[in-house]
Amino acid sequence: MKKSRGHKSDHGKGGGGDEAAILETEDLDFTGGMGGGGGLDPDTISLASVTAVTTNVSNKRSKPDIKMEPSAGRPVDYQVSVTIVEARQLVGLNMDPVVCVEIGDDKKYTQMKESTNCPYYNEYFVFDFHVPSDVMFDKILKLSVIHSKNLLRSGTLVGSFKLDIGTVYSQPEHQFFHKWALLSDPDDITAGCKGYIKCDIAVVGKGDNIKTPHKATETDEDDIEGNLLLPEGVPAERQWARYYVKIYRAEGLPKMNTSIMANVKKAFIGENKDLVDPYVQILFAGQRGKTSIQKSSYEPIWNEQIVFTEMFPPLCKRMKVQIRDSDKVNDVALGTHFIDLRKIANDGDKGFLPTLGPAWVNMYGSTRSYTIMDEHQDLNEGLGEGVSFRARLLVSLCVEILDTSSPEVMSSTEVKVEGVPKISESATGKVEEFFLFGAFLEATMIDRKIGDKPICFEVTIGNYGSEIDGVTKLKSSSGKKSGGDGDEEETELIHGSSDEEEGDDDNDLVSVSTTPPMKPVITDRNYFHLPYFERKPCIYIKSWWQDQRRRLYNANLIDNIADKLEEGLNDVQEVIKTEKAYPERRLRGVLEDLSNGCSQFLTLANKDQNQTGRTKLDKERLKSCMRELENLGQQAKTIRTQVKKNTVRDKIKLVQNFLHKLRFLADEPQHSIPDIYIWMMSNNKRIAYARVPSKDILYSGVDEETGKDCGKVKTIFLKLPGKKGFGAAGWTVQAKTEIYLWLGLNRQRKDFLSGLPNGFEENKMLKGPGSQSAPPISLTYMMKQIFQLRVHMYQARSLFAADSSGLSDPFARVFFSTHSQVTEVLNETLCPTWDQLMVFDNVELFGEVGELRDDPPIIVIEIYDQDTGKAEFMGRTFAKPITKMADEHYGPPRFPPQLEYYQIYRGNCTAGEMLAAFELLQIGPHGKADLPPIDGPTDMDRGPILPVPLGIRPVLSKYRIEVLFWGLRDLKRVNLAAVDRPRVDIECAGKGVQSSLIQNYKKNPNFGTLVKMFEVDLPENELLHPPLNIRVVDCRAFGRYTLVGNHAVTTLRKFIYRAADKQANNWNTQEEIIVNYEPEPSIKKMETMVKLDSGSDAVVKIEEDDKGGKKKKRKKGGDEVEEEEFDESMLDWWSKYFASIETLMEILKAQEAAMADAEEKEDQDISAEGGEIKPDDPPVKGKKGKGKDKRRPGDMPEKKKHKLNELQVYPKELEKEFDNFEDWLHTFNLFRGKAGDDDDQNMADEDRIIGKFKGSLCMYKVPVSDEMQREMGFDSNMGMFQNIPTNDPINVVVRVYIIRATDLHPADINGKADPYIAIKLGKSDIKDKENYLSKQLNPIFGKSFDIEATFPMDSTLTVSVYDWDLVGTDDLIGETKLDLENRYYSKHRAICGLPSKYAVHGYNVWRDPLKPTQILAKLCKEGKLDGPHYGPGGRVKVANRIFMGPTEIEDENGLKKQTDEHLALTALKHWEDIPRVGCKLIPEHVETRPLLNPDKPGIEQGRIEMWVDMFPKDMPAPGPAIDIAPRKPKKFELRVIIWNTDEVILEDDDIFTGEKSSDIFVRGWLKGQQEDKQDTDVHYHSLTGEGLFNWRFIYPFDYLQAEEKIVISKKESMFAWDETEYKIPARLNLQVWDADHFSADDFLGAIELDLNRFPRGAKTAKQCSINMVLNEQDIPMVSIFKQRRIKGWWPFLARDENDEFELTGKVEAELQLMTAEEAEKNPVGEGRNEPEPLEKPNRPDTAFLWFLMPFKAIKNLICNQYFWLTVKLVVALLLVLILGLFIYSMPGYMVKKLMGA
Repeated sequence: MKKSRGHKSDHGKGGGGDEAAILETEDLDFTGGMGGGGGLDPDTISLASVTAVTTNVSNKRSKPDIKMEPSAGRPVDYQVSVTIVEARQLVGLNMDPVVCVEIGDDKKYTQMKESTNCPYYNEYFVFDFHVPSDVMFDKILKLSVIHSKNLLRSGTLVGSFKLDIGTVYSQPEHQFFHKWALLSDPDDITAGCKGYIKCDIAVVGKGDNIKTPHKATETDEDDIEGNLLLPEGVPAERQWARYYVKIYRAEGLPKMNTSIMANVKKAFIGENKDLVDPYVQILFAGQRGKTSIQKSSYEPIWNEQIVFTEMFPPLCKRMKVQIRDSDKVNDVALGTHFIDLRKIANDGDKGFLPTLGPAWVNMYGSTRSYTIMDEHQDLNEGLGEGVSFRARLLVSLCVEILDTSSPEVMSSTEVKVEGVPKISESATGKVEEFFLFGAFLEATMIDRKIGDKPICFEVTIGNYGSEIDGVTKLKSSSGKKSGGDGDEEETELIHGSSDEEEGDDDNDLVSVSTTPPMKPVITDRNYFHLPYFERKPCIYIKSWWQDQRRRLYNANLIDNIADKLEEGLNDVQEVIKTEKAYPERRLRGVLEDLSNGCSQFLTLANKDQNQTGRTKLDKERLKSCMRELENLGQQAKTIRTQVKKNTVRDKIKLVQNFLHKLRFLADEPQHSIPDIYIWMMSNNKRIAYARVPSKDILYSGVDEETGKDCGKVKTIFLKLPGKKGFGAAGWTVQAKTEIYLWLGLNRQRKDFLSGLPNGFEENKMLKGPGSQSAPPISLTYMMKQIFQLRVHMYQARSLFAADSSGLSDPFARVFFSTHSQVTEVLNETLCPTWDQLMVFDNVELFGEVGELRDDPPIIVIEIYDQDTGKAEFMGRTFAKPITKMADEHYGPPRFPPQLEYYQIYRGNCTAGEMLAAFELLQIGPHGKADLPPIDGPTDMDRGPILPVPLGIRPVLSKYRIEVLFWGLRDLKRVNLAAVDRPRVDIECAGKGVQSSLIQNYKKNPNFGTLVKMFEVDLPENELLHPPLNIRVVDCRAFGRYTLVGNHAVTTLRKFIYRAADKQANNWNTQEEIIVNYEPEPSIKKMETMVKLDSGSDAVVKIEEDDKGGKKKKRKKGGDEVEEEEFDESMLDWWSKYFASIETLMEILKAQEAAMADAEEKEDQDISAEGGEIKPDDPPVKGKKGKGKDKRRPGDMPEKKKHKLNELQVYPKELEKEFDNFEDWLHTFNLFRGKAGDDDDQNMADEDRIIGKFKGSLCMYKVPVSDEMQREMGFDSNMGMFQNIPTNDPINVVVRVYIIRATDLHPADINGKADPYIAIKLGKSDIKDKENYLSKQLNPIFGKSFDIEATFPMDSTLTVSVYDWDLVGTDDLIGETKLDLENRYYSKHRAICGLPSKYAVHGYNVWRDPLKPTQILAKLCKEGKLDGPHYGPGGRVKVANRIFMGPTEIEDENGLKKQTDEHLALTALKHWEDIPRVGCKLIPEHVETRPLLNPDKPGIEQGRIEMWVDMFPKDMPAPGPAIDIAPRKPKKFELRVIIWNTDEVILEDDDIFTGEKSSDIFVRGWLKGQQEDKQDTDVHYHSLTGEGLFNWRFIYPFDYLQAEEKIVISKKESMFAWDETEYKIPARLNLQVWDADHFSADDFLGAIELDLNRFPRGAKTAKQCSINMVLNEQDIPMVSIFKQRRIKGWWPFLARDENDEFELTGKVEAELQLMTAEEAEKNPVGEGRNEPEPLEKPNRPDTAFLWFLMPFKAIKNLICNQYFWLTVKLVVALLLVLILGLFIYSMPGYMVKKLMGA
């Protein structure tokens, strides 16, 4: 709330226009406060003394929160884009990898790359979501590499990496760019790294814009280790860890069972078992663990632990713990709790691992009533704010880092569930009896929709006080039980009771948790109130909880400091905003409070250390909080000494960070006492609720530890539960209660009523002895005061548009206590001036006079739109009146009250401001006669309506407002009819002026009369100026008018004319100033711009070689500078473009570094800032103010390379750099239609824009001063708008250059798009459809289009990118709109950018039809400047500035001529230094514009780089357009001769000779051209690993030198319609293989050479080692594109079993690169073919050894290798032989025997 005036209004804003900024009445002891301010003005002191009286007397009321609507749980749009660039070092041999990107259940795959373990993909994926932000940020993004996946098999997982979306979103710019994700194998955690994926990940919510770092040429020196995909602060070496979550037991589960059967069963059998079967489920890092199910139990006991194995620190922030009810049909969540790992760990050097508990966590969710269909089930899933207590769960968590090298570590990451021993009762703290007391002092603003049935309020804490969860006996063991309205608790109570209660009979103390039902009474047409009058109902509840108050006390201490800090900061900002004096003093006071608060925390927080139930987290958190606060206190002291008037704003930013840190520390992860819920019930139905955190009302003997609302009257607005509260329904107040709450130990009960407004009697439940200590069930107020409230409603501005016309009919309704009144309705305005005094008579308030004076109740003001039916809600705000007692004097400083602005809210969005004042006057014993009179202005009579009285209404003076009417643009249809004869009406404070009528909008939308003026009375105080309304009406036939649209200019301040001060006006002094732009020494230049006042004299000389251009940048460290001859003719526009992009990258890097340095410096000592810096100077310390507009073309780093003339690349739209080109012509958007109810109204407003009004305003007081008379002297009709061009139609040639688009949103199913450009301007509509680029998301268009246009008719240029489709219509990917007219007329001269140098030929040729000298002459004439005078020695004088520069120019033939163009260009480039008329002229540039799609508002669909030149037709014709066609790739041929191999590992055993050998061949291909792989012949049977080949590979390829990429065009699949172009890094792959005849060939080793940067080959095989590849940094690198021919030895590598690289061979190769022309001139054959055949290698004959020496071979076989086998074979043969003989001779022998022969 802009005026969250807690008690600020108490001391009256009477103290003159600028009262002491230091005063803050909230808890400020004035001595400290005043001391902080340094020497004070006398008037501030007097004011303080008045205030001091009222300070600290009463703090009985706490502040209400104005934002009503729950933002959690509402779905919003998110887009996650992932680019997979490449993978490296994948573990495995010769694999075919695919990358799978998985978010939640969505999976997307890249293409498969064959036989490589460093595949290059460059594929872009986009996922769209529409879910609540909590759900989005908990989604896990998983990248995994899968090897040899195809249709039939799912492939094997190589490794994966996961992180949650929240981690990405919390990165700067919501993205990771070009980072390496480290893959690990979840099934084997001992294995280490499995490779890396280089990727970009970005998460865009609605309205976020992503800055894409420029994709410069990807130099492949990425150091992987230094660019890992990890958030800041996470160590690169992450370890595996076990996360143990122990689940002990749960209590207080809701009585429910969702299965219908159970209810039926219960009805029939009457069996009343516990109808819930709970289990606990935990989700963490994409894994899920479950405990066992405890059947039928409301008090389940599990004693189990769930073990997750995950990397540490984890990249998933939250662990989701759910109690679920197991059910045959479907399981439902009973309650959800999120454990935020950041809050239970500390990563500092004295930090601690995540730890929690054992502690109870409270779960909240839907109401506890039995229903079969629960409408709030989402709340139980953890979406949105729970509306009732659900259960509490006893958990603990600890983390153990694993030593993966030890043998007993289990290697898989499966989730395990194990039992754990029972926990002792006292582990979570001693159970204490707590007492909660509440008194309802008022219940008003009860929504009439509820109906007039009796209403009561129910208060619950946990399950205590809830009617549904009946009475249960208290278990003596657990010492606490979920039920507990009962009186069975006596045993526990008596022992714990304090002495004063010994006497009373505690049996009778039954909790009273609901107020008696009461019929509501009508307040007005929208609201009821309950007639409590003097009798206020009370509730009280006893409950038993573990005593963990210390946690809450510490949180309160920190919150207390944070609240004070926040309030102080709001004050400082308020002081700055209202331009009161001395904001820096107030800030010093705030910092002093902060450091005192911190030191106080250190003394208080360390008490009762030995309390039972303190967990490890309690101890560690205490330590880290104490460290942090000590540190904050120190920093606050340091900063306090450095707050100067001019540094206030920077310091506020720093202090805001402190505030975030404090809020983070105050959030206690271990709960103790559950929150309190207040429900309003009507007719036993739950209508609306409020939730009060228990810590806010917790009592402590130490004031600082007490909750901020404990023992105070708090205004609480009840809201609808769950989804009902979204949107408009949630904005109406369901009820406003004034409630007093107190929570503390029962034995501390004695002061529980002390905070109530005094003057009451207690009413007990029962009379009799001992009742005196029982709490009252109601209070009767004896004292009652009568007041008159005067509400001075002056005006409101920027209200919500509630009608379809885009306007509203607003009135305000003011509520105070049980009274309400309305202002009059003002029709058709968003800025009503009611000017009305509303008097509320006989307002009865209960309590003591003094208290009411200091702390009156709040006033609620609601603003509505009057409609025929029901008035529509437009917003609400709160205020506190300034109170005057009967015996006080009505006079300064408190009275009459000042008008103040109050911020109006609608839901969570601001919806305007209201200007009003409120006073509450006590009616004394003599009645109203004593009240101050109401003296309204005499000159107006408004019948019964009283105007705001004098003394409160602002003092007016006369102003003249001049309006420049230029024209109307882009008007859409109104009620289906086109606008034809529009007129503009301007109105301000009741006066106004109308423009001339536009006779035919289609023919000419400009106005005939340019300037009109009117006079009006406005407040002297500029902050109180009413808005100015611009309305456009269409004059139709028969005198009808239709409102087209309107715009309210809320602040006129920027249009107030302020005469130039005298000091600056003496530019016409005779003195000459020579501006000297010396070459800068280095990049450390902060600011080259010399601030010149007329007294100084400095010289500007431009170096010969660098005629005023950018300084060039240094080449990157390691590379050798290319010292080859430099040929201008080779350069083209693209050379200039790439050089500029590289410069931009360097500047951005330097800026980031500077920012980081600056911040570090801030931290160390913030005092360097002393010095006298004028507030409007750019910040010093090389911060470059983060705004790039501060950069002059001078501060570039030096560059030793050839000087290329660069252009300026703007990473955003050009108009963003130059204030939308509104230097004199402003554009006002016209709105129509009802404003959207979206979360952020700005987004919805886009659709409401119905057109634009172009013009300007100028206002000044009359009568005018002489100087202004002089300025206006030239043409009195034009007033202050002198020298502006006429607005007659003008013909222009518009030349649009489209360079490229980046990161387009995929439009086709395959995740790609086929983009082409469409350009629309007025009637011309160009669709470049036939030149679409197939399957590209980063297309390079390189085209220019010439269009003829006529301003003002065709002023908006739309550039769109469409996706070409073979069938069906083409889809729009995104579009961008440029306002050409403002550019054309701008003083910045945006029609054609100025190049950095003037040249008449070559790539940098001058393209403007006017030469620099002509432009300069024209500018001087227009600005009425003296000059230009060209002098000898290369000087030019403009006004009183002298510029120097070279005077010669070379033409195409190299002849030098004299010229003044360089001089003129120098002057133009420094035009901003020219007095009076100077401004920066636009340099030659490229702008980057986001592409947006109306269907997906607010989310970028890609970006487009382009620029626009405009040439008026009445000037000389422009030259031909620059050729920016994309560079054609150059054709090259790479010839690789494989001479020999050596030391290749031997794979085969020879069967005959038993020797190890290999049949070697070498395979090679260029990356991306796998299908063109070439193999040598086979060198059979190499025994030493030596192979002789003399074999030539030939690879033709197309190469883009600027981007260092090979270009390949191929069809993606057999069904593809056309070829797709790929760009791939130039890398040569060589592999060595062992040939096998029958089985697959064996892969032995490989090497990949990046042709731009690879190690120089070794001279001999001996010198060739594995280090050539592993230690690249120590080895000279070469590029084949420079060397052209290179010969040497290179190693082959493969991974062994341990994933280590090993050397598996060496190859001697010769690489030769030729252009296609050279290759044609001397052709060569592949292999050893003609022409130029290579000789056959002389291979030894060992390959055919056994043909030549058969005996030797056989001997070797038998004797050596297979000796035993031979012996066995011989024996077996003999046996077989014997058996055979036996069988053969057996029959004959038998016969013989039988015959007895």
